[in-house]
Amino acid sequence: MAPRPKAPVELSREAVLRFIADNPTRSSKRDIAKAFGAKGENRLALKEILADLQAEGVIEGGRKNFSRPGALPGVAVLEIRRRDSDGDLLAEPTNWDEDERGPRPRLLVRQHRDNGHAAGIGDRILARITEDEDGTRIARVIRVLEKRTGVALGVFRPMPGGGGRIEPVDRRQPEYAIGPDDAGEAADGDLVEVEPSRRNRAGLPFARVVEVVGSLKSEKAISTIALHAHGIPHIFPEGVLKEAEAAGPAPLEAPREDWRNLPLVTIDPADAKDHDDAVHAEPDTDPGNPGGFVVTVAIADVSWYVRPGSKLDREARLRGNSVYFPDRVVPMLPERISNDLCSLREGVERPAMAVRMIFSASGDKRRHSFHRIMMRSQAKLAYEDAQAAIDGAAGAVPDGVLPLLRTLWAAYGALAEARARREPLDLDLPERKIVLDKAGRVDCVMVPQRLDAHRLIEEFMIQANVAAAETLEERRQALIYRAHDAPSLSRLESLRDFLRSLDLKLGGSGTLRPSHFNSILRQVKESEHEALVNEVVLRSQSQAAYSPSNIGHFGLNLMRYAHFTSPIRRYADLVVHRALITALDLGEGGLSQEDEDNLETTAEEISKAERRAMAAERDTVDRLIAHHLADRIGDSFEGRITGVTKAGLFVSLPTFGADGFIPIGSLGNEYYRFDEAAQTISGERSGRGHRLGDAVTVRLVEALPMAGSMRFEMLSEPRKLPRSTQSFHKARRGRTSRPGERKGKPAKGKRR
Repeated sequence: MAPRPKAPVELSREAVLRFIADNPTRSSKRDIAKAFGAKGENRLALKEILADLQAEGVIEGGRKNFSRPGALPGVAVLEIRRRDSDGDLLAEPTNWDEDERGPRPRLLVRQHRDNGHAAGIGDRILARITEDEDGTRIARVIRVLEKRTGVALGVFRPMPGGGGRIEPVDRRQPEYAIGPDDAGEAADGDLVEVEPSRRNRAGLPFARVVEVVGSLKSEKAISTIALHAHGIPHIFPEGVLKEAEAAGPAPLEAPREDWRNLPLVTIDPADAKDHDDAVHAEPDTDPGNPGGFVVTVAIADVSWYVRPGSKLDREARLRGNSVYFPDRVVPMLPERISNDLCSLREGVERPAMAVRMIFSASGDKRRHSFHRIMMRSQAKLAYEDAQAAIDGAAGAVPDGVLPLLRTLWAAYGALAEARARREPLDLDLPERKIVLDKAGRVDCVMVPQRLDAHRLIEEFMIQANVAAAETLEERRQALIYRAHDAPSLSRLESLRDFLRSLDLKLGGSGTLRPSHFNSILRQVKESEHEALVNEVVLRSQSQAAYSPSNIGHFGLNLMRYAHFTSPIRRYADLVVHRALITALDLGEGGLSQEDEDNLETTAEEISKAERRAMAAERDTVDRLIAHHLADRIGDSFEGRITGVTKAGLFVSLPTFGADGFIPIGSLGNEYYRFDEAAQTISGERSGRGHRLGDAVTVRLVEALPMAGSMRFEMLSEPRKLPRSTQSFHKARRGRTSRPGERKGKPAKGKRR
């Protein structure tokens, strides 16, 4: 029943208008009549009031509800378009005629994390519309309807006479024409969002510009495309920055321990701006552990500054992780936190979470303990300098640091023995680094040398992560694991089919372990198939993710594993820090009950953010390389086939670390068959073709820089391919007889 108006109670124009404004979802004629107790003559009077208000244009509607012109209904479909200065989401109605109703209203979005309806920019939502006491209109999410698919991203190019066209930034996206009245404020070279409006029978479909994202004339234009295409937050709201700037140094008071005299050192890339981990090792003096080591890993105490429920916390959770492009880093936390208060600078007091681990001479961990400390880094070292010092180069590190490094290397030697016995998956896939010039263009692509210094830090961090998971399990504290499942049965079957084509057999008829894959990798070491097999084995693996449930980490061959070592750049690590603080009673900034209740949702969100970041990073590399090679159309390159599909071949250029495509129709004058098991494409008549992993020479025939797309022409001659016996028998079993065939035997002239 509709509520009666509190005051005034008499029937009047003003009272009716106030009631309609206060009850947007219950303002039918019957609702209003009941609210005012209108009967007899009063009912006729109410009818006249409503008719007059409608005739004057003061109210509209009438079939179900009356409303003020421009007013929003009680429940509406909205589109989340942006965020305000405090980082809160803002939504606008999807159906709104600005000519008749004025500017689109913006509503503050409110949602509960525990209802599974987490919405973000670009989503369409069904929301209940209310107003706060101060008149702020609130959209409370009922459910997320869909990801916005109607809006496309592109580069605006003006046309003579007005309007323009949209150059796509996605290879699967069409071009659009923009009418003179639909260009808005877009200028040549602007990255814009457009909404398709109508399609012609001939010519380009039409669209209108809905938002100008920015100019592509800036030096960070390429990564800007990826940020907006993947919906990655990259501008810190004003409220978040203010909260970061207001933070001050952490105090040295219990339960924080004073470890400032422990000579911890940081070892990072030479160009690192933040230093969130420090290490130390010393011989264990316990007579019961001869030849053993005490290894300490200290990690910046981000949890002291980023508290649950704060604006900093909400922003960090939204971002999920830092994103690394060749031309910029989009950090999870503002620089005041990541590059200042939580950066373990040389000679400066910094709060940290530390784990002290005791290892035997053979590298087995005997015990460990966690501490909340105040530390002072003794030295800031680059990987290359630390390695050079160990290799005997004079003056590579400051005086007094070399003895510390020698002990670190001795401890790493013990841990490396234990790692070899554990035998994690040992893929050899070198990572390429794009180096840009001052103008933001590709200068060169290099493969950084893999040093023992890198392996040392990696192994120390792995051991710290294991210790965190073990401690939290022992304390029965909920946490987020880094989970990596074993390969699926379907992927294993495909891998086995492929390996048979190389006369290789994957052992382990029962439960597979990483050692079974390593056996295959050792067999192809330094052979022509080494890169190919490493790539195919990688593709057979499951994708790692975050989860509150422990399934172990298959790739590392570990029973329990949690990310603890990078809370500056990964939200999962921050959650683990908070869990340790709560479990071990280490003071303020622990895991809140709300955080603990929402661990499953948090794990899902940050896993999606990680995949989003990986896709954006990959797309940016593709666009940079396409830009770099756009003026080399017609040149030939040495490449390797990295993908075989029914449509054609994907070829990677090892020198540049980017892929291009060769359509199957351009390969030759015969019909080509795709063999999924053997990962080959071969001519039906000649039996010649190409296989995954083949080294080939290709010619660049097209480069679309904005879409990050390149098309090649094959220059290498096809080669005779071995028939895949497994694939052949599968084809025979699945084939039905044709007229003129005996069952199981091909008709004359037909080859299978």
